[in-house]
Formats: sequence, structure tokens, C-alpha cells
Amino acid sequence: MAGEALDRRNMWEPSVYFALGKESFFFAGHDISIRESMDTYGALIWPGAIALCQFLENNQQQVNLMDKAVLEIGAGTGLLSIVASLLGAWVTATDLPDILSNLTFNLLRNTKGRSRYTPQVAALTWGQSLERDFPYPSFHYDYVFAADVVYHHDCLEELLETMRHFCRPGSQTTLLWANKVRFQSDLSFTESFKSSFNTTLLFELPQQEVRIYKATAKE
Repeated sequence: MAGEALDRRNMWEPSVYFALGKESFFFAGHDISIRESMDTYGALIWPGAIALCQFLENNQQQVNLMDKAVLEIGAGTGLLSIVASLLGAWVTATDLPDILSNLTFNLLRNTKGRSRYTPQVAALTWGQSLERDFPYPSFHYDYVFAADVVYHHDCLEELLETMRHFCRPGSQTTLLWANKVRFQSDLSFTESFKSSFNTTLLFELPQQEVRIYKATAKE
């Protein structure tokens, strides 16, 4: 019986979500309900994403997303991509293949009938097949978003390579990166990030140790 029940489950229903949780938010005039899980980093909502959502909502003249092409790397549960969609952007949300089912679920549930454009979902593994899967200039974005993508993992060089791929000289792409400082790796990556791009600290929450950076390519 258990096997039959699994077979009947919708194809997009992820197989790993046994410890389900829901978080509710209100951004851009809409209630947003996010399904998350304790089973993987990419299925949790992190403070950097919330901080960047708040910044985007409160600074729409400074960062006008209406009709802009936005790419999110490491989109996770999709909260940031949802808010960008609700603010008028044409969004492509990316993450590892095993994250995409829940990401797609959250995006569709919270943007259908609400956003100007239907957000897209794509697999992107940092540093891998970027020229093949996202060749420039065919895949060009006005903004690249990244929230809490730096934590204790071994892919920081690949992450920086991915950022440089999309935010390259001549692209006029703006990168917004929100991060909560947790480990020494956060500080080391920040130094590499500042060396790679022209950077500005847009916003800081000192008590939470969350910072939002704006970056453009060094021409």
C-alpha cells in the first residue's frame, strides 16, 4: 500500500519532505506562504533572504524591479524570487536539482495570478557548465540576487566564479548579495567578493550580523 501511495503522488512532490514546516510572510501587498523542510539547507528560509526582501520592498525607487530580468542563485525555498516577482520582475530562480521541486511549488503557489511574469525555475550548480547552460549574452540579467549562499561548504570558489559569470564587464548587471556572518568562511569570502567587484554596503543589521552588498563588474 505504501508503495502504491508513493506511485500516486504527484510527480512534483518531493520525496524528502518528511519534516515539513510552513512560514508566512507579508511582502509587496501579499500574504506569502512558504513550505520548508529541515532536511536540507536549501529548504529553509535564512535571515539574509528576509532582509533582502525587506530592503527591496522598502527601496523600490533605488532598486526598481519593474520589467527587469532577475536571476537568483541558490534560491532555496524561493521567498526572494517570489517577492521580486510580486514587485514586477521577470525572475529565473535557480538551485541544485534536488531543491527545484519545492522551489517550484512555492513559486507557483505564491505568484499565480499575482505577478506580471510567471517565474521560471532552472537547475544551476555553481561553477559547472555555465557557458553551456547560461551562455552570455543570450542569458543576460539586469540583476543577480544571492541571499545566504555563503555558509560552511566547499563551493566558495565556484560560487564566486558563478557570480563573475553573470556579472561580467560590459554586462551592466547589478549583483545584490545578502549574508549573515556565521563563520570565518563568510569573512574570507567577503574579501574575495570585494576584490572581484566594485562593491557598496547598501544596508546592515548589526544585531543580526546581516549585510547587503551591491556589486558591479570591474571594467
